[in-house]
Amino acid sequence: MGWLDRKKPKPITVGINGFGRIGRMVFQAICDQGLLGTLFNVVAVVDMATDADYFAYQMKYDSVHGKFKHKVRTEKSDPKMEEADTLIVNGHRIKCVAATRNPEDLPWGKLGVEYVVESTGLFTESDKARGHIKAGCQKVIISAPGKGADLKTIVMGVNNTEYDPKAHHIVSNASCTTNCLAPVVHTILKAGIGIEKGLMTTIHSYTATQKTVDGPSKKDWRGGRAAACNIIPSSTGAAKAVGEVLPSVKGKLTGMAFRIPAADVSVVDLTFVATRDSSIAEIDSALKKASKSFLRGILGVTEEELVSTDFIHDNRSSIYDSLATCQNNLPGEKRFFKVVSWYDNEWGYSNRVVDLLRYMASKA
Repeated sequence: MGWLDRKKPKPITVGINGFGRIGRMVFQAICDQGLLGTLFNVVAVVDMATDADYFAYQMKYDSVHGKFKHKVRTEKSDPKMEEADTLIVNGHRIKCVAATRNPEDLPWGKLGVEYVVESTGLFTESDKARGHIKAGCQKVIISAPGKGADLKTIVMGVNNTEYDPKAHHIVSNASCTTNCLAPVVHTILKAGIGIEKGLMTTIHSYTATQKTVDGPSKKDWRGGRAAACNIIPSSTGAAKAVGEVLPSVKGKLTGMAFRIPAADVSVVDLTFVATRDSSIAEIDSALKKASKSFLRGILGVTEEELVSTDFIHDNRSSIYDSLATCQNNLPGEKRFFKVVSWYDNEWGYSNRVVDLLRYMASKA
């Protein structure tokens, strides 16, 4: 019997390490899905600051996603403290904990934390993320691509059934781009169309790692240019990462990124050679059927002439643009195609982190 099948399951205790852009979005997704206090108790959030009042402000007002829909207030655990250190959301108390360079030092055991969402971007290697387990938790979900022989990368709707609760204790939710691309590739493979080789480009909104004005960036000179007034070519491992969750395309996909002056929502352009003759109609039909069946809630479809802002706060991983599918086949050829799919790289991805958390808990 799975955890979610029990009549009155005790909520799983969760800690979020890194209460920045994705950490806050994951927490908001837990709240919006109605899971706070029912399936999950978020008992602690960790960041450089521990000012609960500032955290409350950041949650209440978001430049992209609007106002927080839940009741939030703050409290001091000790009246003598200068700053509040406890968030209270919908009546649930959440401790604000100071960040540390060593996850082993975090008070997960003391707080009874079972699952940790690792959202700092610093501990993406399994050897480093294992510090959370040494600190007392049971499982770690990395909200970024991860590395390590014992790390399992999961894309919900694609390879989540491979999760083994006895073997996989550190799990990566891959990247937002991989979460967009993988369902499209999975559908093309499942339809028997196949991919002989392909190139992916993600036209990606800017992120917190970029510069507001031109600044130093030794490793990536172009990445040091001002994010809000440049189209910036960049690297991405998202296409290659699809080969980790779908081994049949390993080595067949690669790609690049363009960072653009948009605060949120990105789009994947997949150009590929099919393994057999196909058509726009067949590809279109396969993706539409998948969105209503085995990838329902993960893969969406739009048949309207929409633009990026129309997908802000869309909780799906990937929204296939049916109007954009095209081909470039000479007479007698039927194998060269382009598919386009949108994604809210913040909100869609954060909802998948919650879905992964829920899935893993169901297998406990």
